[in-house]
Amino acid sequence: MRTEDVLAAIATGLWRWDNASGIVTLDAEAARLLGLPAEPVELSEAAVRSRFHPVDWNEIDGIVNLAVLEGTLAEARLRIMDESGRVIRTVRSRSKPFVEGTDYQLVGTLQEVAEPQPGTAARTPVTGDWRRSREAFLLDAGRALAEARSTAEVLRVAASLSMPGFSPDGLAVFGVSGDRLTIIGHHGHNAGDDGPFTDMPLDTDYPAAEVVRTGRAIYLPTPEEYRARFPATWPLAQRFGRESWAFLPLIVAGRTMGAWMAAFTYPVSFTPDERSVLTTVARMLAQALARAGVAESERELSLGLQRTMMPVLGPAIPGMEVAARYVPTGGGLQVGGDWYDMIQLPGGRIALVIGDVQGHDVRAAGLMGQLRIALRAYASEGHRPDAVLSRASRFLYGITDGAEGDHGAARFATCLYLEVDPATGTLDIARAGHPDPAIRMADGTVMLRPTAGGLPLGIVPDTDYPTTRLTLEPGETLMICTDGLLETGGHDLETGWDRIRTLLERHDTEGESLEVLADNLVQAVHGPGSHHTTGPLADRREDDIAVLLLSRTGAPLRTAAARRTAMTIAQAEPERIAAARQHLRELLHDWADPEQVDSAVLMVSEMVTNVLVHTDGDALLVAEATGDHGKRRLRVEVADASDELPHRRRPGEMASSGRGLILMEMLAHEWGVDPRGEGKSIWFELLEDRDGEP
Repeated sequence: MRTEDVLAAIATGLWRWDNASGIVTLDAEAARLLGLPAEPVELSEAAVRSRFHPVDWNEIDGIVNLAVLEGTLAEARLRIMDESGRVIRTVRSRSKPFVEGTDYQLVGTLQEVAEPQPGTAARTPVTGDWRRSREAFLLDAGRALAEARSTAEVLRVAASLSMPGFSPDGLAVFGVSGDRLTIIGHHGHNAGDDGPFTDMPLDTDYPAAEVVRTGRAIYLPTPEEYRARFPATWPLAQRFGRESWAFLPLIVAGRTMGAWMAAFTYPVSFTPDERSVLTTVARMLAQALARAGVAESERELSLGLQRTMMPVLGPAIPGMEVAARYVPTGGGLQVGGDWYDMIQLPGGRIALVIGDVQGHDVRAAGLMGQLRIALRAYASEGHRPDAVLSRASRFLYGITDGAEGDHGAARFATCLYLEVDPATGTLDIARAGHPDPAIRMADGTVMLRPTAGGLPLGIVPDTDYPTTRLTLEPGETLMICTDGLLETGGHDLETGWDRIRTLLERHDTEGESLEVLADNLVQAVHGPGSHHTTGPLADRREDDIAVLLLSRTGAPLRTAAARRTAMTIAQAEPERIAAARQHLRELLHDWADPEQVDSAVLMVSEMVTNVLVHTDGDALLVAEATGDHGKRRLRVEVADASDELPHRRRPGEMASSGRGLILMEMLAHEWGVDPRGEGKSIWFELLEDRDGEP
């Protein structure tokens, strides 16, 4: 009796599907099962597809591809429909792919089966329950693996996966190191159980090693099959008491990077649906591990760059205390363009530098490193602050000219450079487009100190950077920072400064060190995190942060009730009149009578404007408040280099000037003009205890 007759007697047909030609060959029984006349026939793929339920056809496409990839049988249940679209029967298909290059032929059988019972419906591919459960599982698994940021997180996610209808009891992820198989991580085993597998040669007769060598999955549904196929390493697996195993390759970009083992304490037949789920999970796991590996390499690189590029503060400065922090942005590599530095200069002087190169990427970090070295070299040569910044600007312009930055323009950098004389507290400051420094006085008053400045470094090759001289007195603290400390969290420079000012005012100079203040400033912007300059905080950063604090130790020269400030308003910078007004308001922030503060600001504005309009020189503003709160005396002087004394005029109703001395007579308690060897000084005084009445 012929084989075809025997198969027909048990309602089993034969079929052959040629993928290259798209022709499907059916014997008589297979044709009958598909609802066609019971005779051998050759049909196109489209004609055969029309006989299957469309949902099942989509299902079998994935099963066939999996079988071709793994070289295993393709098995599925399929519903057969007639011309009217009515399901007439369910068949079971089992076929073997024969691969020829990129093409293949499927040779197999079709056999009629009974409709699945309700108790087994969830395990069959022809029902929606299994499919919906599987799709929901794969969606959740893909999302969880995509969000894992480290290898440890990926392994935790893999261990928590609960597959639809079957879940492994033990998991292991194997990697490759040279010609050795290694264990990346495992779950469901005791400590030390991974010992025999941690350093295994790839030519070992072990399933994971074979999977890595061949790139093809291995399914072992029974202990007997494991023992028969891998007798040498069966004793290693026997002691765990498992019943079924699946070893799948972890493939990324066509390269097998390792293997994944899923072991079960109960028998698993590894149906095509189960294999499909395991294969999909293995692919997602491989991608997640590859991403985590890249991220960990980038983090290690960024930490190495930080350790290399970010300096530590040098030796202690006599009579001074210094603290600094650097916090990188959370986006991309944990490096950026912000930096600070402390440089030892000849004669016992110290240079402090803080800057910000445009951008938060590796190129910004590289430019920052080059610029920092250049600044160190120019400073060590003995150049003054203005010359150091001029040379640095020319250097940065030279290495970035023509190079495209983030928006098609050459990179630039802001910078603030200051020289400190520890013996006198004198600060010589040059500024290149950077935020002004701030001073916390001995009595807790905090003020921005406007300083002369020039363009950011690297914009034009030749730029002048005027120098501003300040004196840091005992008990006072200087803060310089990058704009990341001010503008993070939706703040602009003004509102961000208000936030930082409050922290500086609350700082207890006697009970808290400068290190505590540095931590408080960073934590106020981003919340609790690492206090180290190279330690990334837990949440995502909007911008890099660099902050440097300098405090002059010793008892204050003036009492806590005395405060003094000075600033220069240059002829070329009339816009700094507004800064002078704000400066005075900050000095008088706790003055008892707000109307007196307004009067003082008005008189200062008139005095400084008079110097800029009627002389060719700059105006030097000096303001000092002395005495106990509520009974203080404010003295303000504006000096210039002109010998011409002001005289009282009678301005008309529409005149725009000439009211300065009249205002001082009306608003000040005392005022006067003092000639000097070169130039003159105009001054006024206000007494806080007289309620603003002259």
